[in-house]
Amino acid sequence: MNQTSKPPHVAQIRLYQDWLRDRHGLAFDSHDALWRWSTTELDAFWQSIWDYFDLQSPTPHDAALARNVMPGARWFPGAQVNYARQVLRHVDAAHAAGLPALVSSNEKGQRRDLSWPELRRQVASLALHLQAQGVQPGDRVAAYLPNIPEAMVAFLATVSIGGVWSLCAPDMGTHAVLDRFRQIAPTVLIACDGVTHGGRDHDRLGVLAELRQALPSVRHTLLLGNLDATVSIAGCAVWTSATALNNDETEAFEPLWLGFDHPLWIVYSSGTTGLPKPIVHGHGGMLLVQRQLGTLHNDVGCSYQPNSFGERYHWYSSTGWVMWNAQLAGLLGGTTCVIFDGNPGGPKDRPDWTTLWRFAADTGVTFFGAGAAFYASCMKAGIAPAACGDLSRIRALGSTGSPLSAEVQQWGSAFMAIAGVDDIWWCNISGGTDFAGAFIGGHRELPQTPGKMQCRLLGAAVEAWDDSGRPVIGEVGELVCTQPIPSMPLFLWGDDSGARLLASYFDMYPPGHGRRPGGGDAGPALGAVWRHGDWLKIDPGGEGGCVIYGRSDATINRHGLRMGTSELYSAIEALPDVLDSLVVDLEYLGRASYMPLFVVLKSGAVLDEAMKARLHHAVKTALSPRFVPDDIFQVTEIPRTLSGKKQELPIKKLLLGQPLEKVLNQGAMANPHCLDWYVDFAQQRLAQLG
Repeated sequence: MNQTSKPPHVAQIRLYQDWLRDRHGLAFDSHDALWRWSTTELDAFWQSIWDYFDLQSPTPHDAALARNVMPGARWFPGAQVNYARQVLRHVDAAHAAGLPALVSSNEKGQRRDLSWPELRRQVASLALHLQAQGVQPGDRVAAYLPNIPEAMVAFLATVSIGGVWSLCAPDMGTHAVLDRFRQIAPTVLIACDGVTHGGRDHDRLGVLAELRQALPSVRHTLLLGNLDATVSIAGCAVWTSATALNNDETEAFEPLWLGFDHPLWIVYSSGTTGLPKPIVHGHGGMLLVQRQLGTLHNDVGCSYQPNSFGERYHWYSSTGWVMWNAQLAGLLGGTTCVIFDGNPGGPKDRPDWTTLWRFAADTGVTFFGAGAAFYASCMKAGIAPAACGDLSRIRALGSTGSPLSAEVQQWGSAFMAIAGVDDIWWCNISGGTDFAGAFIGGHRELPQTPGKMQCRLLGAAVEAWDDSGRPVIGEVGELVCTQPIPSMPLFLWGDDSGARLLASYFDMYPPGHGRRPGGGDAGPALGAVWRHGDWLKIDPGGEGGCVIYGRSDATINRHGLRMGTSELYSAIEALPDVLDSLVVDLEYLGRASYMPLFVVLKSGAVLDEAMKARLHHAVKTALSPRFVPDDIFQVTEIPRTLSGKKQELPIKKLLLGQPLEKVLNQGAMANPHCLDWYVDFAQQRLAQLG
């Protein structure tokens, strides 16, 4: 078929259901019925994912779920897998179809296409290089790289030989990187000389020198010339040499077979308080969950299959966000991945929110994903499709990172309609770094309602629980997952007793409560449910959609009425003069509730009485007079993490009197310079309270 047109694309989840019917005689009349089967018959469901996607092992496994305990579930005992092996099995077929593995570009417009055979050759060359340096299965390989093809090559090479991968973005400062890498004692460090972001080159050789000095466990350093291809440093191997092998040895290279639970990578929590949690996921669990999410629910097809021929998958991310890991699911499924390195909003002095759209048009993206904040920024900037190139190949828009408001989703649909796509599908997902997956997400065949996610994911036994720990429908409750998922953490690195893992996810409800598959309590030996820390509402009727209301630990509780912050942001940021906002609800030691609102306004706009009145009216109209803020303050920036999330809880703790260093890791922030204002504000308020 013509690669410039869209694939016909029968929904991937429909193809899976057809297979269930034909192979196993299982037919379901609704997604809710299918979901209930998948979360009750856990062994059968996850075995079906293994079989449907033809995952392979040289040795048999005893069961899909051999032990249903949380934490500590035992998945596919006896099976051997390797993430890189699953990726590289697509090389011959994809290349024969004339399709690349990776298409990349950056702010300088330097486009590169990497073929599947060249991907395999570079992975083999680097894997052999690492083995020659003594890297053994279980050794940690730490990387300080941007979102470029070399990062994916380095990941695949590392895990192909059983190394454990861990990645930090070069926009992170030295202390933030060391807070992560020191905990895992890497033996190899792969780093770049610098990055380009916001129209400027940023040298990182000084940071590299500090990392080498502060990481005595590192025995070998590999330097990539991202800004200067000729760069070299004494004591560092050169990337081009390490990936240059092309001989019988690289041709014969095969990834090692590893145990199902062999560690794949270490990712980190946001790190807003204390040291970040080093979260370990396994090869087998990620193979299963990335097919469940990336293929079935995100509907990303194999590029060389007729049903999805020419698929090109893009989800904008830095390497400091778990969506970088999620985009790898494209390669896992034989899909061409399209990646961009740089600022999606263009240079800081000349903002341009058409940047990513023009990139997508130039590279023929079919699935376009980004953070919810990106779409909101595009709407605020008033960009027009005519300035973005030909977007007609895009069939799906993905969103995550924070709740996507109905207004922004409606804007995006209208934007795509003007661009010539009347039937755009929104794939809005919510999950987390913690299990590198999603609990709530998309379904190509279900109705779309702006501001809502379409369904609970297959295999994800997600419920909303009230204050008594009972499941509720049509009400806001605590998001819990009552059954294990294969990609839940194997452990936290260094948490030998498991106490930190338990405290992070499993200590809110008593063991056994709500743990019986299909609903109800079970014996305490099965452990406790996973508590995720989000507010969730599940609509009645099974197929009615889900809404995430923000973090449950940043929830507003005004006069007995509980609400997540996302609804308030949606109302406030709908005003054209409001660029960004943050709200916290301060209740502490019997003091009256105090809810300040902080707003960033457009250039030239002033927070006068008329503006305050408009903000009050917006909240009253969209929510309730109960949620009108006690005070409103104009600020220059809202504190955000490197992945773009608003720092609600740290600012809340700061305003309640806790010291800055105890509530917030500035190295994990995108804009730590803005904190001085909030520190001064907190001190003034506390002084007034006495």
